[in-house]
Amino acid sequence: MNPDTRAVDAASSPNIAFVSLGCPKALTDSELILTQLRAEGYSTSKSFAGADLVIVNTCGFIDDAVKESLDTIGEALAENGRVIVTGCLGARAGEGGASLVQQVHPKVLAVTGPHATQEVMDAVHRHVPKPHDPFVDLVPEVRAEFRGEAGIKLTPRHYAYLKISEGCNHRCTFCIIPSMRGDLVSRPIGEILTEARALFESGVKELLVVSQDTSAYGVDVKFRTGFWDGRPIKTRFAELCEELATLAEPYGAWVRLHYVYPYPHVDDVLPLMASGRILPYLDVPFQHAHPDVLRRMKRPASGERNLERLAAWRAACPQIVVRSTFIAGFPGETEAEFDALLDFLREADIDRAGCFAYSPVSGAAANELDGQLPQALREERRARFMAVAESVSAQRLKRRIGATMQVLVDHAPALGRRGGRGRSYADAPEIDGLVHLLPPEKASRVLKVGEFTRARIVDTQGHDLVAQPI
Repeated sequence: MNPDTRAVDAASSPNIAFVSLGCPKALTDSELILTQLRAEGYSTSKSFAGADLVIVNTCGFIDDAVKESLDTIGEALAENGRVIVTGCLGARAGEGGASLVQQVHPKVLAVTGPHATQEVMDAVHRHVPKPHDPFVDLVPEVRAEFRGEAGIKLTPRHYAYLKISEGCNHRCTFCIIPSMRGDLVSRPIGEILTEARALFESGVKELLVVSQDTSAYGVDVKFRTGFWDGRPIKTRFAELCEELATLAEPYGAWVRLHYVYPYPHVDDVLPLMASGRILPYLDVPFQHAHPDVLRRMKRPASGERNLERLAAWRAACPQIVVRSTFIAGFPGETEAEFDALLDFLREADIDRAGCFAYSPVSGAAANELDGQLPQALREERRARFMAVAESVSAQRLKRRIGATMQVLVDHAPALGRRGGRGRSYADAPEIDGLVHLLPPEKASRVLKVGEFTRARIVDTQGHDLVAQPI
């Protein structure tokens, strides 16, 4: 093959513009698609107008997310005209059972549901074919987001999301995720560990484990034995955590667990947290505290015993940080039930709590429940919840003053000579607080993005901490 011809072919590779909306689980789907596009020689474009095709990975869970996704698709159609839609909204049906996306935007070229890399690539091939060149297509450019075997990542180089399963076996009445993403399907444990190792080798200092139900990992395959590096390992939550902790240790990296339902076997991971091998941080979606509301929600894991579980976790690992999300104004919620939720919030001493005012989702069973509350009351209860949550969080943050903590640096202009921003083990990216780093006292002291620094907590600032690098 003539080298000049190959260079021309590579230079004229089709450009694909890509938009990723929604949660970290959707982000990992986007990363898989982008990795496959890159492996096949497609280039990426930063603008709709200059691209040969646009892919929009959508979110379809709540009304605001649906609106954002539909608006983004409309914008892409207006600026480009050639759009493929994937993600959760792609699985949503509109009136008569037809695709909601195609009802609103009939000019889209193709629509797929979530976790559909091959279906997306099939659509790309139909509309923007590219001749395969085996000499160059599989050779990645040297780019910050390419992570070896782990593929392309859309996060900053020093942290990455690791999705361990797809779908969910629960049928919570407010949720339609199973109808969009299906039942629980656990990834093979060897595949997960191979990706984790590649991420650590590429410089990742924080691995964020995500799924719809992280602590149910392996349930669908009855915890069968898998193999990795020639060793048998059970496909089970505790064993996975142990292996990830072992992989992270030589790199001094963090492993953070998200979307952990409070099943009793979560206790098995507490020793890893107490010893610092897994971050002592649990993201647990409690959603409510009153037993009657939890039953109407069809929440799993005996939610009414959550105070006992929290007490046991803190006894086993005093430094543990718990974040959670809740719903205010669920259908039938009485003032007494809501007061019970506020009492739980105070007694549970939740470090980080978020709250949504209940919002009907098309297709959710909760829409048919009696006792739908006025929107104004739902919003008023959400505001009352957040006032209590912020008070509890502020008191817990004040306990940090005077402590010395390890901080992962996310932002450090001029090598941190004017200070910077980072996060402690208590802070997941984008959803929790920050650590505002003051300028180092020594002129020779520098801060580097993606590296750890020790810092003394000197103050609080809303949901954040203020710290002096030492």
